[in-house]
Amino acid sequence: MVESTALEKRQGRNLFVGSNPTSSADMKKYYTKYILVLSLFVFLPLTVFAKLPESISVFPEHIIQGEPIRISIESVASLREIKNIKFNGKTLGVFMYKNYPTAIYGADLNIKPGEYRITAELSGGTILEKIITIEKREKIEAPLGIPEKLGGNTPQSQTRLVNTLAEENKSLLGLRTGTKAFWTEKFRFPVSNPIVTDEYGYSRKTGEYSIAHKGADFRAKEGTKVLAMNRGVVRLTREYRNYGKTVIVDHGLGLQTFYMHLSKINVNVGELVKPGQVIGLSGQTGYASEPHLHLTVRIDDISIDPIKFLELFK
Repeated sequence: MVESTALEKRQGRNLFVGSNPTSSADMKKYYTKYILVLSLFVFLPLTVFAKLPESISVFPEHIIQGEPIRISIESVASLREIKNIKFNGKTLGVFMYKNYPTAIYGADLNIKPGEYRITAELSGGTILEKIITIEKREKIEAPLGIPEKLGGNTPQSQTRLVNTLAEENKSLLGLRTGTKAFWTEKFRFPVSNPIVTDEYGYSRKTGEYSIAHKGADFRAKEGTKVLAMNRGVVRLTREYRNYGKTVIVDHGLGLQTFYMHLSKINVNVGELVKPGQVIGLSGQTGYASEPHLHLTVRIDDISIDPIKFLELFK
């Protein structure tokens, strides 16, 4: 017993229970097992503690025609790590939101339902991919007449309304937009007591024509203060036949907010406005039978649901 204990002290205890090397063959087996175990300790932490793979996060989970989509790249710390984010091949503007590089895409009201591909290319060359589904929006139609100031409900007035709306919409496309996000705060409602009277997405039946409502109407008596939804640059102030007195604020990266049917405009083109700044007063100018505020939100010239847009920044 004394000799066995002394031998153990000289040779050292084996890492493996029940074996103690006493010969050349045993020593060879011993060191082979020792190296194998050591290699496991060396490489295992790299596997366990390696950085999680970057992934694409999309909000909302269920998307229908006419809604905005927020796309975030998780596990990436800065904009420098992103080369681009694309939706079905279209490059999107990128900004930081809740510490993640983020982009917003506007799904057109008439986009074809089905699957679409989102990709993100990282600075190191890695390409991430996610497939999403855009679902069909329920089609709702409601009648809407033409006020007497625009000719009343006659076939001639209906045709003129449709033709002039097309001209006005064309003039609102391709407005200048900043190459970076002007905003740093969450977006807010354009009136202090927001009550939606007409939602986005349904069609207004006017005689033989069906006109999609690509905005949200807010209850606002004549002279109600209309507020900038966020920091941005005024790109247009003009009075239209149908949209009435209009202000358009560019928030950068193709994101713009439109305020229509105003009774008064308080800002000038090129002016930098702050979040909540009074940009005008509500009214009923243009194609409006009573005072209200019509709000349109566009992303790269695509009008999306303003209420769903606000939900992206809760």
